[in-house]
Amino acid sequence: MLDALLDPLLKPLLGALSPAGERARLSVLIFHRVLPEPDPLFPEEISAAQFDAICGWLAAWFNVLPLDQAVARLDAASLPPRALAITFDDGYADNHDVALPILQRHGLCATFFVATGFLDGGRMWNDTVIESLRRTPLARLDLDRLALPLGAHDTATPAQRRQAIDTLIGRIKYLDIDARQNLVDDIAACAQVAPPTDLMMSSPQVRAMRAAGMGIGAHTVSHPILARLQPDAARAEMRASKQALEALLGEPVRLFAYPNGKPGEDYSPQSVALARELGFEAAVSTAWGAARRSTDRFQLPRFSPWDRTRARFGARLAHNLFAR
Repeated sequence: MLDALLDPLLKPLLGALSPAGERARLSVLIFHRVLPEPDPLFPEEISAAQFDAICGWLAAWFNVLPLDQAVARLDAASLPPRALAITFDDGYADNHDVALPILQRHGLCATFFVATGFLDGGRMWNDTVIESLRRTPLARLDLDRLALPLGAHDTATPAQRRQAIDTLIGRIKYLDIDARQNLVDDIAACAQVAPPTDLMMSSPQVRAMRAAGMGIGAHTVSHPILARLQPDAARAEMRASKQALEALLGEPVRLFAYPNGKPGEDYSPQSVALARELGFEAAVSTAWGAARRSTDRFQLPRFSPWDRTRARFGARLAHNLFAR
């Protein structure tokens, strides 16, 4: 009923909130994974069926542009009404296997920000935690004997496993990179699990994404919290990811996404200065809102509604256009 009432109003409302030209506002959506089927452990993760529906809504309501083109047209005051760009972070293999065919079916493009250290069989630290807890044969996981004691966690039910995952990720997230990696490796060993090595894209898959017309951007090498790194280490992470992707694709990589992306917490003004210094042309955060001509091109906001119905998804996108 709500869909039937709101849907005819959404496109005109979005056009009024996001007009063309000087007063344009650019919505940038952020995704991470698109799973083939719903995950009972992470029901909030987007499945293929849900992403297919979202792409249909976006194609009906918005003028979807490649992010680099959208930024250039924002600068030139030539954006069309209801301008929107789609982005993905990290470089998961399901971006290629699941999301890409859906995007192509709807005639949409997206930009994929790749953490290069995890290509070709690597794995993000948080996925080591997730898969260790998902796959452990143990009903209770004792992590008190680790270098950083992390307590004992019940793992008999999916709800207990999810609670343990959320607790552990929260405690580990802001550790030093090496300490973090060592700790998650120890968690996998305690859980009696050999985590998978096929979660992230391969180099040929990244090239295939680009050949299909998708954009590729840099996302550091090891996905650190840039604000916690010394300047030389942050510069090395950002530069190396850019260089690795340029070597892989044979073309300049001009876009960057700050890992985690919260201004002041995950990246700093120094991180922004480094993005400029290293030759990127724009960078994206995870602050909510829509970009205007006055928005810093190196701190473009991004947002994605979590709603599962057409009307609520569209209404939350409209509300995000008000955010500053």
